[in-house]
Amino acid sequence: MFISPAGEPFRAPPGQPYPVAAWFAGADANHDGAVSRDEFVADALRFFAVVDADHDGVIDGFEVSAYETRIAPEIVGGVAPSARRGPMGQGPGGGPPGGGGGPDGGDRPRRSAGSNMLQGASLYGLIAEPEPVMGADADFNRRITKDEAIKAAKTRFVLLDLDKDGLLKLEELPKTPAQRMAEGGKGRDKRGGRPPPR
Repeated sequence: MFISPAGEPFRAPPGQPYPVAAWFAGADANHDGAVSRDEFVADALRFFAVVDADHDGVIDGFEVSAYETRIAPEIVGGVAPSARRGPMGQGPGGGPPGGGGGPDGGDRPRRSAGSNMLQGASLYGLIAEPEPVMGADADFNRRITKDEAIKAAKTRFVLLDLDKDGLLKLEELPKTPAQRMAEGGKGRDKRGGRPPPR
């Protein structure tokens, strides 16, 4: 399973290629082998429209619940409520919650108490963010506007564009934790085995 930066799930049966390529091919609208910032934002808005079931330009609590139970139920097991509070997994005010990577916060991927497991979409995504749809809620009112989704997409693009060339290439993307585990921990990613961006 792969969860796109906007929160869209992509699944592949066992033995098939890891589905990050399926997301990338769809996001690469002009099929030039790279995803620009505009294409990345457009892809995020396309999925925003899927989650925004009543098409009023806002993802509300009912639509978030439908996303978490029907579209991507794999991500809700064990996601702490505090992990859903802010943009890009941040606490109130945009800063890291708590003191730095423990069960209550920091900027590291959230882990289940007493275990070494990543939570929610962090296991399946390019960015360590347990709930990407709610992660776009910049004002913490539990409603995500289209403007908030655009801002979140732009921030996520910057996190992934490590060489700052304004383009994402499939071979430059980090491997997700799930992808690395499926490969048995071998095949360090093409950027020298660095962990996914936070």
